[in-house]
Amino acid sequence: MSLDVLGPLLPLVPLAAALSGFVLPLRSRTAAASLGIAGAAGALVVAIVLAVRVDEPFETVAEWAQFGDLSVTAGVRIDQAATLVAVAVGVVALAVQVYSTAYLHDDDRYPPYAAQISLFTAAMLLVVVSGDLILLLVGWEVMGICSYLLIGHDRTLPGAPAAAVKAFLVTRVGDVGFLLGIVLLGVNSGSFWITQVLAGLPALPAATVTAAALLLLGGVAGKSAQFPLHTWLPDAMAGPTPISALIHAATMVAAGIYVVTRLYPVFVLGEPSLVVLGVLAAITVLLGALAATAQDDIKRVLAWSTVSQIGYMAAALAVGAPAVALFHLLTHAAFKALLFLGAGSVIHGVGSNSMSEMGGLRRRMPATFWSMTIGLGALIGLPPLAGFWSKDAVLHAAATADAGWLPWLVYGVGAAGVLVTAWYAGRLWLRTFFGAARSPGAETAHEPPWPMAVPVLVLAVPSALLGLLAFADGFGERLTPFAVDLPEVELAHLGAETAVPLIALLLGLVLVWALWRRDTALDPARFLGPLRPAFDNAFWLDTVQNRLVVRPVVALARRVALADQRVVDGAVESTGQGAADAGDRLAAWHRAGLPRAATALLAGVLLLGLAAALYGSAT
Repeated sequence: MSLDVLGPLLPLVPLAAALSGFVLPLRSRTAAASLGIAGAAGALVVAIVLAVRVDEPFETVAEWAQFGDLSVTAGVRIDQAATLVAVAVGVVALAVQVYSTAYLHDDDRYPPYAAQISLFTAAMLLVVVSGDLILLLVGWEVMGICSYLLIGHDRTLPGAPAAAVKAFLVTRVGDVGFLLGIVLLGVNSGSFWITQVLAGLPALPAATVTAAALLLLGGVAGKSAQFPLHTWLPDAMAGPTPISALIHAATMVAAGIYVVTRLYPVFVLGEPSLVVLGVLAAITVLLGALAATAQDDIKRVLAWSTVSQIGYMAAALAVGAPAVALFHLLTHAAFKALLFLGAGSVIHGVGSNSMSEMGGLRRRMPATFWSMTIGLGALIGLPPLAGFWSKDAVLHAAATADAGWLPWLVYGVGAAGVLVTAWYAGRLWLRTFFGAARSPGAETAHEPPWPMAVPVLVLAVPSALLGLLAFADGFGERLTPFAVDLPEVELAHLGAETAVPLIALLLGLVLVWALWRRDTALDPARFLGPLRPAFDNAFWLDTVQNRLVVRPVVALARRVALADQRVVDGAVESTGQGAADAGDRLAAWHRAGLPRAATALLAGVLLLGLAAALYGSAT
């Protein structure tokens, strides 16, 4: 099959599975699961074939419409970086579909759930391969809709509907800027085709490019949960655990980083945007890591971890290393999907999300223990696991970037983030798998059924070994975005700057181990002292947003609604009521009794006669 056919087929395969799944009756669980798995497996096969066969970028384009000098096109552009990201999306989507068959074994609404996962996968793959800004926007927005549906899938959970609405609205705030940025680029370039847009950037005014870059960053901050639009992601844990893995590892949060690499020349020419991105990334790295230190819900620990790790990717972009950002995106997809699915196995076995009710699971769930150990090791950057190479590449890129304060800020914050990450990951590991069981559920926990166990074990392999691709010849060039001239950055580099994060990692592990050993029944987070409430509430930024944004907007909406009801609706209803009253009075006159009607008739005749007589005498 030719590449021109395989390219568009990548998002179409899961899309076909989604559309077929939506028409299935609710009782067709087996058919829905088969369609979902087949769609994800088909997309993965197509992605692998493309990754093997694509050496040079290729494009397929078709014109949709012409509005004066503005051409609206559709098509795909596939390069080596796109194929690698597509493989990661396919692997995680397939693991989630298989895992869900057992995790949601008694769900009455499984068919639409599986179809929505397929649609989510198709939307992300459309973003990955789109050669046109309009198609990219379509995939971008469909992901937002799917996240809303999947986070709120279980409507019986008290927090799920509110979390779904919050995710939808917060990301929409950023998407307004994203849409305006796309319009600004397309209209000024005379085309929405990405290659033509990037080729025409030097001819555009610098202010236009900078404005477009900053507007696009709004959407990136929303989708990728970067400060200050990060608050939706921890609450999204109210959704099913497999959906958490999908959102955090391969879709939504990864989409923003990927789009920046796809449109990187826009941000290079709109240079202030990279400074803004770097500052936001530095804040996000520390904010997410510190918030994770005080959480008791195992999924919220991992959620705040995602916020922090996406910050590392954004930081790599800010210091001019998009290939490194994609490298960390790929390794993060592997170990974060592993960690969420492993956490789902723990929750399934214990019957609780709370680490306070876990403990001692190392012997009861050995396969899950060793798999999550690999995932946590990759998360903290323990050599030689995957996360070590990609995170070291981020810090190396910052240390070797052009002189200036931003690279050093990124390096310092990144190294501090390594220490905090090691601390909270070590706390999760110790609280979950060691010590005595702290609840009846922990005492009776066991390994999950094979549809849940196998994806976790399979994901442990790339979590351990994927980083070694940094040593493969030409791997860095495969991740380098097109149409941008950047200095080469080594993905596998062990230099003096590597020693600092390794020391920070060991310090974090030793510190949490020493605190835990004092009393294995108690939470090491208690030693955070007065800082614990601030970390647990993520510095109350959610409360600040609620008071400064949500409450005023809701109050304004209520006043507008009241004005609409009393003024607009009141005027319309009063007009109608007045006409009805006049009609009623007229109808009452027409319903007059015979004596009164005869009297009125005679009176009228007399008046007319009198008027005629007066008129005749006057003439």
